[in-house]
Amino acid sequence: MTGQTELDRDLLQELLWAYGPSGQEDAVREVCLRELAPCVDESWIDEAGNVVGLIRGSGGASALRVMAHMDELSMLVKRVESDGTLHVSQLGTMYPANFGLGPVAILGDNQILCGVLSLGSEHTTRESQRIWETKPDQGDKALDWSHVYVFTGRTTDELAEAGIRPGTRVCIESSRRTLVEFGDYLGSYFMDDRAPATALLQTVRALRAGNRRPNADVYVVFTTSEEIGGVGGSYASRSLPGDLTLALEVGPTEAEYGTSVSGGPIIAYSDAECVYDKNIADRLMQIATERGLRPQPAVLGAFESDASHAKASGLSPRAGLLCLPTLSTHGYEVIACDAIPALVGVLAEFMAPYQGGRRRPAH
Repeated sequence: MTGQTELDRDLLQELLWAYGPSGQEDAVREVCLRELAPCVDESWIDEAGNVVGLIRGSGGASALRVMAHMDELSMLVKRVESDGTLHVSQLGTMYPANFGLGPVAILGDNQILCGVLSLGSEHTTRESQRIWETKPDQGDKALDWSHVYVFTGRTTDELAEAGIRPGTRVCIESSRRTLVEFGDYLGSYFMDDRAPATALLQTVRALRAGNRRPNADVYVVFTTSEEIGGVGGSYASRSLPGDLTLALEVGPTEAEYGTSVSGGPIIAYSDAECVYDKNIADRLMQIATERGLRPQPAVLGAFESDASHAKASGLSPRAGLLCLPTLSTHGYEVIACDAIPALVGVLAEFMAPYQGGRRRPAH
């Protein structure tokens, strides 16, 4: 295998600690723009809140768009009760068990407060129906958002002063977002999509350090609101030049897909939204194979990406998906320590000689 870039753990950890619920990605956007700007020819924030960087190509080929999303799964305040507790709903697709009970950050307009995602005491009877029905030896009903609440320890006046109301985002608190290393693996909440974002930033760095300029213009995009419909990625696919959108994502490692967290990069041939372009997937497979990475081709279900949203909506004629193998996606996620460096190598090799896609015939 050819040499690999070392994982920038400090950058990954900084991105993991930054709060970035869908539609409120400010802290993540600040990090991405800071790291991207020195490595590209131009950088800006577009009307959708995406961070965009342009690497000018050396030739006249059609442009390429490469995307990783900034937003994370979170919660949304549905109502504030008279005792200061908050009822929340999901922002993105997950259940309370994906997060677990524990400390959360309530992102008020004026102040960030700490609260605790709570169910209540297990030492209860049928009289406490909301709790009782979730007990495995009683109601045995799956835990859902109607069962949990956020205990704030504040009065409604204090919450109002902090700028907390229906629509306020609630995130897993930063103390629960610290990287844990065990054996050859790293674990944390929100590897989705902070690990692929780290890989994209490291790829751009590597291209600049090696003075490797792609043939085509490359638009590097860190997108908003992917978890709630691929909003930022669709806007960028419509507004930026190019005929290919390539998304970087976490990829599920399950027997039904024949994928493993210990394997090489996952290269998708389809997901729930679209069939990815075979020539793009084949090229990614070829690069990963030549690098000795044991790539994992996959036909994914119950999965979507910025690229598949864009293609399914007719905003990008071509699409590709390159994934980090990830255990327990949308939960407490685990990746191999060498997964990000492996992805950097494949992506850099794909981007640098990219020649663009099919061209219209001359009229």
